[in-house]
Amino acid sequence: MTKNRWAIAAAGTIAMACLGTVYSWSLFTQPLIAAFGWSNSTTTWAFALAIFFLGVGAIIGGRWQDRRGPRPVAITGVVLWGIGNVLAGLGTAKLGAPWIYVTYGVLGGLGLGLGYVTPVAAVTKWFPDKRGLGSGMVVMGFGLGAFIYNNVLKSVPAFAAVSKEAGQVIAARAGGATGMLSAGSVSTLMSTFIWSGVIYAIIGGICASLVRNPAAAAAPLPASAPAVPAAAASTTTAAGTARPTGTPTAARDYPSSEALRTPQFWALWAMLFLNVTAGILFISNAVPIMRELTGAAPATALAVYGFIALFNGLGRFFWGAVSDRIGRNLAYVLIYGTQVVIFFVVGGVHALPAVATLFAIVLLDYGGGFGTMPSFTADYFGTKYMGVNYGWILLAWGVGGIVGPIFVARVKDVTGSFSGALPIIAIMLLVAMILPIVTRRPGTARDREHRWRHLMPPRRVHA
Repeated sequence: MTKNRWAIAAAGTIAMACLGTVYSWSLFTQPLIAAFGWSNSTTTWAFALAIFFLGVGAIIGGRWQDRRGPRPVAITGVVLWGIGNVLAGLGTAKLGAPWIYVTYGVLGGLGLGLGYVTPVAAVTKWFPDKRGLGSGMVVMGFGLGAFIYNNVLKSVPAFAAVSKEAGQVIAARAGGATGMLSAGSVSTLMSTFIWSGVIYAIIGGICASLVRNPAAAAAPLPASAPAVPAAAASTTTAAGTARPTGTPTAARDYPSSEALRTPQFWALWAMLFLNVTAGILFISNAVPIMRELTGAAPATALAVYGFIALFNGLGRFFWGAVSDRIGRNLAYVLIYGTQVVIFFVVGGVHALPAVATLFAIVLLDYGGGFGTMPSFTADYFGTKYMGVNYGWILLAWGVGGIVGPIFVARVKDVTGSFSGALPIIAIMLLVAMILPIVTRRPGTARDREHRWRHLMPPRRVHA
């Protein structure tokens, strides 16, 4: 049994990479439309359902791993994700959209949630001294999964031919033709789902079996203990490392029954939801959006997105580590602020290098929201109940995964363009910047009593 926290983080990162291939959905959008005559909205629902049930699965998995440990939950998650892909490939051509909704969307999505929350919660416990760095590393794997998978598919001639044919079919339909993807290309498309699922289950399952909690977690502070001051001297953790206290930590461990009753919990939930809604509307239709803005050929847009998908993973590590230095609140302000500018201006940019650069920053910020939020949750509510608490936070991802993709797909179906959705998202993020500015860590009853006494005038003692 490995006790090396870096080895466990590495195993969790690889397992997360298998799950993160869900972010490659935009590679399948145009082939599915060309193969079955679906609309953008119909196609996007499979991805949206997968992300929604990721949130549901995260709650189930968080509670399960808090009680039974992370190993069985993580293995179940990656295997379910693999099975969902295999079943989607076996039945979608005959049974249509409802089948891919149930297999890829519901079953696969539940697997994503079980598999995602577990390494995050476990690795956060192994890195009490570097929470942002540790959790950022493991969730970076989720973002890198799409980068790796995109580039693998791009190098497979059969799939590249499917993408090219799909672009031709859709262009012909825009001119009034009624063509469909050839039977051979449909078979290749379905086989891609099948073999991908097999690989996810095997590689992800092996790595998930290595994920576990530290043998002895740091004892939580008693409920009545005051909060640890940000400037206090460092302490020694169960992992044998010094914990810097530049970032305030939770006064105690909050069970979900208490955490869900605090306004701070719902502030964190809203912060993740708004960041997801903005970023995921691009991810779910990345290749079509880039083609619309730049007029790039399908193969070119596919190659460019295959490269910039890297920034989704890098942002999780980058912003997680940065938040250890500057604080979670300021990190989120900067994550929102850069996206506001981009979503306001990108609709008027049509040069492919410029569009790619702007969307790379969006992906960096999108990933950064996930790289920062596990540490944010642990700082506010402790690590003892991290699994279930962060599972509830991840439900925001599930809801945002419905709202963002379906909103932008609906805009495209109604107006014929994706661009109309972008300024609306910019305004939403501008308003969202208020949340990290006003949100503060919840205090204990003693903290509140102490602050109240400071406000009261001293009592006068009469002789």
